[in-house]
Amino acid sequence: MKVLLDACVLYPTILREILIGVAGAGLYAPLWSERILEEWARATRKLGPEAEMLARGDIARLRADWPDAAVLPHPGLAARLHLPDENDIHVLAAAVAGHADAILTFNASDFPRRILAEEGIERRDPDGFLWQLWSDRPDRVSAVVNTVRAEAERLSGRPWPVRALLRRARLPRLGKALAGSGPMTGAD
Repeated sequence: MKVLLDACVLYPTILREILIGVAGAGLYAPLWSERILEEWARATRKLGPEAEMLARGDIARLRADWPDAAVLPHPGLAARLHLPDENDIHVLAAAVAGHADAILTFNASDFPRRILAEEGIERRDPDGFLWQLWSDRPDRVSAVVNTVRAEAERLSGRPWPVRALLRRARLPRLGKALAGSGPMTGAD
């Protein structure tokens, strides 16, 4: 399954690390465009120049690790597409160009299901998407979440119960499932 990642799901570090980790575990193929990556980098500016510099480093690492993930829509594609917010047409164009099965985004109102269906694409929210992957492959998703949580604990110097970490990452359903599925390392 090919899934285009909108900038809003790449920007939060924990969510991005889980999504990329799950892709690395072979559960889906991520896609993005250079414009989406640039939107992510620009969104970090509100946190200061250091945040943007870190984001650009993360982007360089993604480009190196996932060279086939970047899609380049042909110039006329965006002209034939329509969405409620014309500033999001480039996202749909990238999904079409990459033959994506879905767009992963928090922006439900900007990507109406009926419009996406015309292109053979569905809209998925990150929590539901990851929960479904966990339902199918709990071992792989749990391992990724444990790795991301351990790194969050290392960087912050404090314990992160899985449910609290995933709630903060806007993944409450996945957090509830993982917290209730048995022992995970650390305090749950």
